[in-house]
Amino acid sequence: MSKEKSPRRVGEKEALSVGTTIRGSAQKLNLVAALIRGRRVEEAMNILSFSTKAMAVDAKKVLASAIANAENNHNLDVDALVVAEASVGKSITMKRFHTRGRGKSTRILKPISRLRIVVRETSDEAGEA
Repeated sequence: MSKEKSPRRVGEKEALSVGTTIRGSAQKLNLVAALIRGRRVEEAMNILSFSTKAMAVDAKKVLASAIANAENNHNLDVDALVVAEASVGKSITMKRFHTRGRGKSTRILKPISRLRIVVRETSDEAGEA
């Protein structure tokens, strides 16, 4: 007896990619994710390529992975893909200590974030609007 196959976490015309260990705060990553929500995939890749924010590099990798998953695993048309969802959450936080004067120390928090991108295949009319 084998284990049952787990159900898909997204819809039939959708593909998913998750970046689990993106080094930086969720607040900064959410600013980058807001730039691409609801946009066509080609336009979103251009926005991330030319963005001055450092988190855009990791967000671009996750988006490229979602596009590759849509094309190779789910046989979706790449030209008709739209970023349906770009959600950000907190992951673990590394705790470090920094020595200060008079024998004291200060805690330094180094946050790690998660980025979940879902791309959806749409018709050409809906993608242009």
